[in-house]
Amino acid sequence: MKVLVFTSLFPNSVWPTQGVFIKERMLAFSKLAGVALKVVAPVPYFPPIKMGRRWQYRQVVRKEVVEGMEVTHPRYLMTPRIGMSLYGLLLCLSVMPHLKRLQKAFDFDVIDSHFVYPDGFAAVLLGKIFKKPVTISARGSDVNVYKDLRVIPHLLKYALKRADRVVAVSQALADAIEGLGIAKGKIAVIPNGVDGSKFFMESQDEARKRVGLRSGKVLLSIGHLTRNKGFDLLLHALKILVDLRKDDDLQLIIIGEGAMQGELEQLVVSLGLHERVRLVGAMPHHHLRGWYNAADVFCLASDREGWPNVVVESLACGTPVVATKAGGIPEIVNASHLGILTERNPHALAIAIGEALDRTWDRESIAQHARRHSWDQAARDLATVFEVARANYERTHSAVLAGLL
Repeated sequence: MKVLVFTSLFPNSVWPTQGVFIKERMLAFSKLAGVALKVVAPVPYFPPIKMGRRWQYRQVVRKEVVEGMEVTHPRYLMTPRIGMSLYGLLLCLSVMPHLKRLQKAFDFDVIDSHFVYPDGFAAVLLGKIFKKPVTISARGSDVNVYKDLRVIPHLLKYALKRADRVVAVSQALADAIEGLGIAKGKIAVIPNGVDGSKFFMESQDEARKRVGLRSGKVLLSIGHLTRNKGFDLLLHALKILVDLRKDDDLQLIIIGEGAMQGELEQLVVSLGLHERVRLVGAMPHHHLRGWYNAADVFCLASDREGWPNVVVESLACGTPVVATKAGGIPEIVNASHLGILTERNPHALAIAIGEALDRTWDRESIAQHARRHSWDQAARDLATVFEVARANYERTHSAVLAGLL
């Protein structure tokens, strides 16, 4: 089977950490017998003017190989902050010539798109043009956020209803998709996995030496520095903990970058936590293992999630989790020996983190549980989705053709 992976979120030469979960899933799939894939990861067009952050789009190479997978980056037209309802159509029209050229050497059987809008919407249109079945993998924010916008929900439903199969990374997300009127039988739940060769238990002392952490209690949180991730709530929770426990050795490490960085830096100072909090910025995915192992507790205060890989990766390293009950998190932290789920407010977070710090955890048991979520299993499940999509597509179009004759 030949699969065309279509997503604007694939890692590239400028942003190597974006969409790592897509790369990991498709890398595992590429290793299955009898399959071949190519990745088309469109990038917004930007003129040759060195101005603003968006100028970096121009620095993305046109073609590269990512862990053995051939990836091309055709440009597409996008008008920043306006005309969002046209993004899907513009994406389709912009990349269509590139796909026509690619098809001559790689006549793909299935278009596998990631993120419902605009990528999935454009993929559905491309599927009609190239007469190929289309699968859409929903990731969480594409459904949970966009469904509340003005026009986009109609485009979401259009794409999901016309896709041949839909993949959700959690049951919670599958339920949300079904709530949009998508047939339950069309949706497959395939959680993200974890690579046991990259994320595993190590000596905490050795890990701390490697990442340069001092002794004491260490909290860790990883993610894009955006409002919905709740890093501000986590800082307020830390302040409550410090005032209540008088722990001189308690520290919080935040890994990631994003629009809230300046605001979070100011909040750290205003709360008097500048000696306890480190915002270390973005980090290569393969460097995270040391930080997970160095931490006593991993924290995630999200408002919404699909299936956060950071939670599974933390557990794979034997580190317990304190998290909100957002999206698929309860499906990951589904037993008390893995962590603590809590409400999304500073006081509740502080209580849960304090309890986690005081409890003795069986880190080996935590890591063993996480290893059940493998990318290999996700890849096998995905292959079944592609086979069903192709078979249903061929059966449907054969019936249509027979009716015309």
